[in-house]
Amino acid sequence: MARPFSEFHRKALRIMEESRAVWLPYRSGEFPGPLPDSLSYHFWDGLSAFPSDPRDVRFAVVPPVPDKQHEILDRLLRRAERLEVLQVLSSGHDYLAPFLGLLPSGSRVATANGVHGEATAELAVTLLLASERGLDDFSRRHALGQWRPRVFPTLSGKEVLVVGQGAVGKAVAARLAPFGCRVVRLARTARDTADGHVHGFADLSSLLPSADAVVLCAPLTDETRDLMDASRLALMKDRAVLVNVARGEIVDTQALVREAGRGRLRVALDVTAPEPLPSGHPLWYLPGVLITPHVGAFTDAFTPASLAFITQQLHRYAHGEPLVNVLPQMAAAH
Repeated sequence: MARPFSEFHRKALRIMEESRAVWLPYRSGEFPGPLPDSLSYHFWDGLSAFPSDPRDVRFAVVPPVPDKQHEILDRLLRRAERLEVLQVLSSGHDYLAPFLGLLPSGSRVATANGVHGEATAELAVTLLLASERGLDDFSRRHALGQWRPRVFPTLSGKEVLVVGQGAVGKAVAARLAPFGCRVVRLARTARDTADGHVHGFADLSSLLPSADAVVLCAPLTDETRDLMDASRLALMKDRAVLVNVARGEIVDTQALVREAGRGRLRVALDVTAPEPLPSGHPLWYLPGVLITPHVGAFTDAFTPASLAFITQQLHRYAHGEPLVNVLPQMAAAH
């Protein structure tokens, strides 16, 4: 009688493990510490064949493959009938909107908000400094073998408006202070913090005319879409710098092309609309425009930071504890 019970027990354990299947874009051996024993782990890069039956996956980490997120999400969510947690490794989540209707009832969506904020803030400051000191111009001269000194502005004594006070915006503001500039912070709602006053979006138009530089770090929402439209870009002072490390759709691209084309504004972008930016787009060729291809979070720190974050999330999930960065609208909708 012992053998049938043992076989039944093993079968039950196997079913339980399969029902708690976790798909990861990293192999188990890459993680910095042990993962919960109660879960079954499967490596999936997002492009190859499914590693197990997608109907059984309960926790899926979306592989961070640039330019393939829509394809991966569509492929996964059309088959993951029992999915409980969809974990993305981005801070933003606007690109998830077309796929929310595919999520099973009761599922949760979590972002990696804050995990890569330091790296993105570092690039934002790099772009601002490079634009202020004319590195885009000097780089073009370099390619032509031309030694042509020019005088460019400094950040010292300048006013920099940082739009958005999430993890990235706070990190940008902290990094700018030592350069001797005056940092003005703005977020959705006005408030006083330990670091000083934060203006609300209602103050944006009144703050733009005095800003020597504007750094966009806000998430893309209905409220921030086209936040920097033609009328607000026109409010910026001549030769001011606009830096965008948020989402391209926050800026009216056609209006930006007009302002940069006239030489009135200088521009530094890590994000664009459309994205990827087509090779023939005028932004590539305008003087005073510096572009990086949405690489703010992608540094050598991305993988270890992601591994540590996923490890913490999996331990919370395995022990029934609240996950970090769960989107509230998702929790409410399901």
